[in-house]
Amino acid sequence: MPRISPFPGLLFDPAIAGPLETVTAPPYDVIGEEERRSFLSSSPYSVVHLDLSESSGEHDRYERAAHLLERWRAEGVLSVSAAPCYYAYEMRFRLHARERRIRGLFCALELEEWGGGILPHERTMSGPVEDRLRLLRATRANISAVYGTVAGPVPALASLLDDVTEQAPLCAVEDEEGVAHAMWVVAPDPAIAGWIGPEPMLIADGHHRYTTALRYRQERRAAEGAGPWDAVLALVVDAGTEVPPVLPFHRLVAGDRPGLDGVRVHDLQEALAELDDDAMTVGVVTHEAGGLVHRVATLEGDPPTVAALHDLVLGSEADGGSVRFTPDAAVAEAEVRAGTATAAYLLPSTTTDRIRAVVQRGERLPQKSTFFWPKPRAGVVMRALE
Repeated sequence: MPRISPFPGLLFDPAIAGPLETVTAPPYDVIGEEERRSFLSSSPYSVVHLDLSESSGEHDRYERAAHLLERWRAEGVLSVSAAPCYYAYEMRFRLHARERRIRGLFCALELEEWGGGILPHERTMSGPVEDRLRLLRATRANISAVYGTVAGPVPALASLLDDVTEQAPLCAVEDEEGVAHAMWVVAPDPAIAGWIGPEPMLIADGHHRYTTALRYRQERRAAEGAGPWDAVLALVVDAGTEVPPVLPFHRLVAGDRPGLDGVRVHDLQEALAELDDDAMTVGVVTHEAGGLVHRVATLEGDPPTVAALHDLVLGSEADGGSVRFTPDAAVAEAEVRAGTATAAYLLPSTTTDRIRAVVQRGERLPQKSTFFWPKPRAGVVMRALE
């Protein structure tokens, strides 16, 4: 059973660092190269200088991130809260012409091996884990949070968040996509851990960060025993109350494209309108004589549709690493138009309940199967492990 605890938050001081809009950022794994350069130039204190640092002089990028973090703390750019606490977090956004809200609690989540109380739903890749592990060894800090959901509902947590979010927030940021983020300090009431403790936690976002934290814990325990490395920074969301949107990652294939028959439609918008996880429909964009062709096809099996697409269509293509991913259908179409992909496979949104059902069957979805959106802002709160 996952256990949570308060922690001393590592926070930017806007009086020194500047506006939080310029120093916080999306999680590292959704930042493209152009965005990375933009964030790096936006402020000398952008969290991207830590998460996606550049080599400098005799230091590699991991050492440079560690030096920056140490210097920022010494200069007061970052400071540690006076006492351990929780942090309530809210994201307000508009999706499918509706105003939505997701709320949760930043905490230190006690690490467990996969299975039992901590449920993964996607496979991980060794490269990103090694990258994050080298950064964690150097900085000894959780720079961005794992995002976990419990099935819920958890009425006591919802009531607490109702009360806390009526007050003025500790900080507020509007991000590049128009999502309004806000955070509040929550006193470390011992009852809070009991509300979430019995609930198995599905890792929604941050499988590589969680896997990295497990490997780091193993290293530090072997050398020093128990310590703050036995937990990881996490945003915990009650999915039974908040209903997080689970958007898709679309697939891009280069070379010989796997065949998939379907009904031809006029354009991208019509293809997207037909996507349905219940009906197991997918869109396909290809470039044929005369230009782009859009089709919609129905797969056999049970949702989530992404699993059937890999089982029935992509198969070894995905295992061979020739499949790329994007959450933006327009980008997927543009790649086919430009010839950098021979086909794009467009997937529907799904739900946390369907993902949890896959996990409970003892299975995992292919990598990059879900795009939980919006995502908590990296740098709004961090957690030092020293």
